[in-house]
Amino acid sequence: MFYRTQREVAAAINKLVDAYWQEEIKEQGLISGVNNIFDNNQNKILKNNQFTKVVQQQCGKRRLEVVDKILRNGSDKPSLRKDFDA
Repeated sequence: MFYRTQREVAAAINKLVDAYWQEEIKEQGLISGVNNIFDNNQNKILKNNQFTKVVQQQCGKRRLEVVDKILRNGSDKPSLRKDFDA
């Protein structure tokens, strides 16, 4: 899904991670959801290989740790790992 703003992307990430923490979705659903959001909105999530300030402020450290782990390790797409490596 494509989002217009960084705040919309952050809200989607929050909803996804929170649903996983509340056991409303399984781990694979979280991984595919995060990868889908990242694939379609990379420019709104990352700047200079770091999460944008808006995303950091809206999502918080704990959620972004989960997203970071998925993007670095959980992806079977080498291009995501290459684009995200710091």
